[in-house]
Amino acid sequence: PILYSYFRSSCSWRVRIALALKGISYDLVPVNLIKDGGQQFSAEFKALNPMQQVPALKIDGITLCQSLAIINYLEETHPNPRLLPQDPKKRAQVRMIADHIVSGIQPLQNLSVLKQMGEKKMEWAQNCITSGFQALEQILQHTAGRYCVGDEVSMADLCLVPQVANAERFKVDMGPYPTITRINKALLELEAFKITHPSRQPDTPAELRA
Repeated sequence: PILYSYFRSSCSWRVRIALALKGISYDLVPVNLIKDGGQQFSAEFKALNPMQQVPALKIDGITLCQSLAIINYLEETHPNPRLLPQDPKKRAQVRMIADHIVSGIQPLQNLSVLKQMGEKKMEWAQNCITSGFQALEQILQHTAGRYCVGDEVSMADLCLVPQVANAERFKVDMGPYPTITRINKALLELEAFKITHPSRQPDTPAELRA
């Protein structure tokens, strides 16, 4: 497999965690979203992903884009360890939390949106994340065990940790979100989350390395 990734991309990080958890080795091709006006806009990369976004994963003779589609494919082709619970209610909760983050929070504070916001980008990002986290904190109070849904790592957790990293980068006050903070801390102790961290990628700039 070949993963096209950017060290700081939260969508890429989700996929890196899934690959690590499932023990799938891969080659990483960095796509710098800032350099050269954004390498994702090159003709070469557009041929790979017409949406001009990371991640993209070449695997089993196909190219997949969109992090949840990639994670679902990995789940179906490499079922262990599972990232979706067997219980239909818990599985629905995992998908609900994942969708809440990947549809309701992350795109609103994505690089392409922030470029449009000019000087207000920090305030905009904080507002988007804060409103999303207020709802997420309430949801997690009903679903969480050690992690987002019960005590098993799930697709929801793969979405949570990169989003908390975004929140910290945009200086969001995490004080009002004790459940999110607790789960994030527990997840960051796991090896798959450590080795895939943005501070430990081949394309991480020297000053941001762990």
